[in-house]
Amino acid sequence: MEIFLDTANLYDISHYRDFICGVTTNPTIMAAYAADDHKNIIGQICDMVIGHVSVEVISENFNDMVREGQEMAAWNNKICIKLPCTFDGLKACRHLSANGIATNMTLCFSSAQALLAARCGAAYVSPFIGRLDDDGCDGLSLLEEISDIYDIGGYETKLLAASVRNVNHFIQSAMLGADAITIPPSILKQCFEHHLTEKGIKIFSEDFRKSIKG
Repeated sequence: MEIFLDTANLYDISHYRDFICGVTTNPTIMAAYAADDHKNIIGQICDMVIGHVSVEVISENFNDMVREGQEMAAWNNKICIKLPCTFDGLKACRHLSANGIATNMTLCFSSAQALLAARCGAAYVSPFIGRLDDDGCDGLSLLEEISDIYDIGGYETKLLAASVRNVNHFIQSAMLGADAITIPPSILKQCFEHHLTEKGIKIFSEDFRKSIKG
């Protein structure tokens, strides 16, 4: 499973770069972390990772999405254009994908949207599992359903679990067949931690010091 970091914070990306394939951003993340020129920030991120860097359009109609997507894709060959799972977004996905530009269909909340994204040639589709949970639905069940549909249909679109809220989402996404996941730095940090690991280190250190004194 590919691991993407969901941030535009250059320190966090540098800190975890050995463990991630790429980075995903959105307008909210860019506004929070990238007060500088967005093109410059994205360029720095692309230099730091080996895989895709997802950058989202802010336009809402087909023509402007295509124009914006083409402009951003020209910044760096690692850029993957994020588009919303709307009628115009899916049209733009088909157009950009047909012209060799990688796309990531975001704000996906149904299997129908995911199926259309695959049919339009998306490189990734990003179901928002945490936001579905917030709405009283089961985000992981959607992830499993999309995984089954893609397996049956033989689609090449990668299933990217997004809106990850906890370590269980991380583990369950892998178990349910997600090809990729995008995870906030705060949750990725928790994946390295376990109280028994810390306890074991402390015991080993104490035992070693005792043996030296003896």
